[in-house]
Amino acid sequence: MSDLQSSVDSHKQSAAEQRLATPEGRLEFIKATLSCWLGTTMEYVDFALYGLAASLVFTDVFFPEVDPAIGLLSSFATYSVGFIARPIGAIFFGRLGDRKGRKFVLVTTIALMGISTTLIGFIPSYATIGIWAPLILVMLRFVQGFGAGAELSGATVMLGEYAPPKQRGLIASIIGIGSNSGTLIASAVWLLVLKLDDAAVLDWGWRIPFILSALIAIAATLIRRHVRETPVFEQEQKELKQLQTATTPQLAADKPAGKTSLWARNKAFFVMLGLRIGENGPSYLAQGFVIGYVVKSLGVAKTVATTAVFVASLLGFLVIPLAGWLSDRFGRRIVYRWFCFLLMLYAIPAYMFLETRDPFIVGSIIVIGMCLASLGIFGVQAAYGVEMFGVRNRYSKMALAKELGGILSGGTASLVASALLSHYHTWWPIAIYFAAMAGIGFFTTFFAPETRGRDLNAVEDAI
Repeated sequence: MSDLQSSVDSHKQSAAEQRLATPEGRLEFIKATLSCWLGTTMEYVDFALYGLAASLVFTDVFFPEVDPAIGLLSSFATYSVGFIARPIGAIFFGRLGDRKGRKFVLVTTIALMGISTTLIGFIPSYATIGIWAPLILVMLRFVQGFGAGAELSGATVMLGEYAPPKQRGLIASIIGIGSNSGTLIASAVWLLVLKLDDAAVLDWGWRIPFILSALIAIAATLIRRHVRETPVFEQEQKELKQLQTATTPQLAADKPAGKTSLWARNKAFFVMLGLRIGENGPSYLAQGFVIGYVVKSLGVAKTVATTAVFVASLLGFLVIPLAGWLSDRFGRRIVYRWFCFLLMLYAIPAYMFLETRDPFIVGSIIVIGMCLASLGIFGVQAAYGVEMFGVRNRYSKMALAKELGGILSGGTASLVASALLSHYHTWWPIAIYFAAMAGIGFFTTFFAPETRGRDLNAVEDAI
């Protein structure tokens, strides 16, 4: 594939544009966009709520009477369970999404996520039911991750397949705005909860955000039930029916050329895996681990960290679409590479200056880290991931690559960082770990194709 694919096959390129040309099509696009935004918001409300709760209260509620560092480690261990479940959900729901359609899966995943997140808010504490409390937490966290494993990728695929090629980066970045909205809502609710006294927060206040998340899940589920399938998927189903009526030689002629080596057959998958590690690991360190670190280890006030997350989330409504637009203007690969490079430069100074414990400096470091890792790079990744894979396996391959990358990076990042802190009692191993993950993303961009403007009905991966 050429470095910059400037045009795509006319009748396939026009599938999304033809639908947008009619009032009904524009209404379908609005509903699809709203449902994807709400669904991704729900997913990141789930994970941001859990990340904040794991950093601030779960040690005391579910793992009391242990050393604070061990308690934080145990709390983040349950956090990682959701990431272990995600690739299982990606495999299960991704295959369904490629066979049955994007809409079918997305209605199911949002319901699973909503129910499990809401029920977390009703778990009795360790003081009430003992070991059953963390066990139930782990079980619900697993169900939450199982649904989330296909949610983000499914919503990204749906929105990318609805978007006209020239604006695909900008429109697909709405997925990032959804994730940012979830983080914003979670941090805003937590700021209100933290206005309660410490006893009330530990007793019942922490439950409020989880229970209220049901409102988003209900709204997203209702809208998704009335969303039409993507124009790309409908076109692909139409072509499959035509192929099924063709003769065997014609069917063989339509199959992509054989690829022999594991690398040749799965290069797009491995590239997406590396890109995901470069984004997801730094992201979860920047908005997850660092909060527990500055609060529990450095003694910075809880409101400093949650306010910083809130401010970064507000800035995200500018940063994310800007990143998507830049990828439309200059290409996915070069913009992604620059974000990874900036994260590598950020790591060591960031953790060094956290040691000042100055509220303004600490807050600024969290804001900058989130704008680079959790917001900007994510705004580029949405369209990049959709364009990387062929239409017949796009959902399943992208979902699995992203979720495995999530396990290898974000899913274990807070756990590894907590272990490094517990062992070395200093910041520099964490900073090196942060920079190394960003470096994997940077290095991967030199093997990645440029996919801007790609025909999403193409069968082969963009390698």
